[in-house]
Amino acid sequence: MITTQPPAFDEPSLLSTLASLSDAELDSLDFGVIGFDAEGVVRRYNAFESKAAGLSTSRVVGQPLFTVVAPCMNNYLVAQRFEDAAADGSALDDTIDYVLTLRMRPVKVRLRLLAAAGAPHRYVLVRRTA
Repeated sequence: MITTQPPAFDEPSLLSTLASLSDAELDSLDFGVIGFDAEGVVRRYNAFESKAAGLSTSRVVGQPLFTVVAPCMNNYLVAQRFEDAAADGSALDDTIDYVLTLRMRPVKVRLRLLAAAGAPHRYVLVRRTA
């Protein structure tokens, strides 16, 4: 039996890989995954992020990411990068150090922002750091 390794946070082709994963496969990842549509509504949310953030999937999916779920990301470092990429039709693949502050003590993380023209979902990936 051949087993494949789950994709890594820094995998170069991660955007296309995420699109092909089932919800169960997303739940097996060791980093947070938040997938949202062109209107900013969360459509995919994995178990790792649910547990780490303390927000259930049912509470998050169907809600606007940057105004309801994570308003601490509604700024030029995160939300604006997605808007800019969409406006000029360019791909987005940026990794930044960030501090999450909403509903929790400040938590240092690395965010990977992924988007491509025509892709059904954009992603914020969250890797918790020590």
